[in-house]
Amino acid sequence: MPSIEELKSLALSVLDNAYAPYSGVRVAAALEAEDGSTYLGVNVENASLGLTICAERSAVASMVTAGRRRVRKIVIVSSTHDPLPPCGACLQVLSEFGDPDTLVASFSAISGKRAEWRLGELAPHISSIKRIVGERRGAQP
Repeated sequence: MPSIEELKSLALSVLDNAYAPYSGVRVAAALEAEDGSTYLGVNVENASLGLTICAERSAVASMVTAGRRRVRKIVIVSSTHDPLPPCGACLQVLSEFGDPDTLVASFSAISGKRAEWRLGELAPHISSIKRIVGERRGAQP
């Protein structure tokens, strides 16, 4: 299972691949799935800013594409002076595939500052499949 520092290094290795011609803010994410496998993502901006794909959602999409369904932890690295928390859309997606104890760590590639939260701290009342349909043992959404 990768450590926070290993996930940070993985995210840093793809940070320059982010496509951010509009904001100039590059973001990369590395997540650990429940089985210990890792997935990467970067932000991909679009002239229609609402269509921008954040790094966190990009990493989750990669995980789901590989057949995994649970996020154990995610590390975000950004080209900002302060660490960035996930945006509301990313929190919603992370809540779908994580749980309140999912670790979210964020680092600034500029200053080295670090912030760390549990998903439940960032999104204590967000909608999730568990809240909508309740717990179903053995059922896969």
